[in-house]
Amino acid sequence: MTNDKHLALNKNDLVKALGKPQKDFTREDIIRYISDNDIEMVNFMYPAADGRLKTLNFVINDLNYLETILTLGERVDGSSLFPFISAGSSDLYVLPRFSTAFLDPFAELPTVTMLCSYFDKDGNPLTSSPEHILRRACEEFTAETGMTFQAMGELEYYVISADEATFEATDQKGYHESAPFAKFNEFRTKCMRYIAATGGQIKYGHSEVGNFTLDGTIYEQNEIEFLPVDAPLAADQLMIAKWVIRNLGYHEGYDITFAPKITAGKAGSGLHIHMRIVKDGQNMMLNEHHELSEVARRAIAGLMELAPAITAFGNTNPTSYFRLVPHQEAPTNVCWGDRNRSVLVRVPLGWTAQKDMCAELNPGTAELGLNTGLKQTVEIRSADGSADVYLLIASLAVAMRYGLEHPKGLEIARDTYVDVNIHRAENVEVLNRLKSLPVNCAASADCLDADRAIFEAKDVFAPGLIDGIITKLRAYDQAEADRAKNDPELMLDLVHRYFHCG
Repeated sequence: MTNDKHLALNKNDLVKALGKPQKDFTREDIIRYISDNDIEMVNFMYPAADGRLKTLNFVINDLNYLETILTLGERVDGSSLFPFISAGSSDLYVLPRFSTAFLDPFAELPTVTMLCSYFDKDGNPLTSSPEHILRRACEEFTAETGMTFQAMGELEYYVISADEATFEATDQKGYHESAPFAKFNEFRTKCMRYIAATGGQIKYGHSEVGNFTLDGTIYEQNEIEFLPVDAPLAADQLMIAKWVIRNLGYHEGYDITFAPKITAGKAGSGLHIHMRIVKDGQNMMLNEHHELSEVARRAIAGLMELAPAITAFGNTNPTSYFRLVPHQEAPTNVCWGDRNRSVLVRVPLGWTAQKDMCAELNPGTAELGLNTGLKQTVEIRSADGSADVYLLIASLAVAMRYGLEHPKGLEIARDTYVDVNIHRAENVEVLNRLKSLPVNCAASADCLDADRAIFEAKDVFAPGLIDGIITKLRAYDQAEADRAKNDPELMLDLVHRYFHCG
């Protein structure tokens, strides 16, 4: 057991037993833990085109076999996982990433689970795999800028259960509500404990705005927010967290949905992504005066330029566009601002005042000298739970790099900045000068098609994958989706179809 203060409180059983962080796990570490702790099963998990993790189980009764699967991986049918892979050449390899290993909290038998990466028949990373695309996007970001792209997600979801006719919550007023008016706080904290045990670096959890009762069923919105980490790890953590929340909901008898919209007039669930750019341990989002830096403004400019195309990765089914409407704290126009929840990209309140508020509030408290500048991020608010988190975050890395390279980046940032609520009547002139986000899947497909060369540059996004996304988005019945915006019954039918998206 390590005494390292950075590991002492870690909730991952392998970290505690091996005395090292997950990122440093080796094959030998995994074998030693399995042997020393009577682990009976190993699970490989890997994301497919539907955005959900798939699972392959191995029973461990032979050391040579354990060494073999950890070294060589296993074959899987790629044509059953991705629509762009044909049955005639469908075999893929899945290889475990030891740095993702955790003790499965849901398995009846002691089980170690790991996330996997895909490789093709020649033993090369599968270039059309979303996880590989994110890694390529981050590699190119660093190669071109000398900086590291980091991200974290705000994971919103609804818990659904039979109504309790006591301590009824105020409709659509659930933000940070406490028990007993919030019914699923204990469920959320249990989810957080399980996610932490897998290695997830959680910032906090709370109840969210959305809550309502419909036909004897209570719908309560919750959120779990993560800490910024290197972008590939951020995506892994979101994938595992969704898997944990759904599994725990199943075990507790609750239904769970990350769907962008539940019903008309009620808060939808987004997947807000926070980003920061780091170099040599310093947050490049702030300058020496603790103000938003030129680097940050140029990066935001890239998000402004490519935001319409990014909806193709972040808003992937017709119900996504029921959420992107005015007056629901979801963006409809391409703009950014400080602490403004009506914009597409928000610069959240940062710890830039350079005051020791803790010592002022608690006399006698020693100053720790924390680097508060690391906490500053920027947040894009358009995406939702239908997104493939790897492709979404990869598109954001591409967009930020594009902004840093754009010769007019600072001008674009200046022209898209707003400091008012753009949906108020008195601000109609501001609203009219801004570009709008796409209003349906087909429009998102058109925007991606127009900008696809930017995403495909430097061999980041595979052309075949882009083709597949565009084809899928255009295949939806757009006329039906447009009618549903004014037809609550049809909207509920569409919500039911895509209830477990992502």
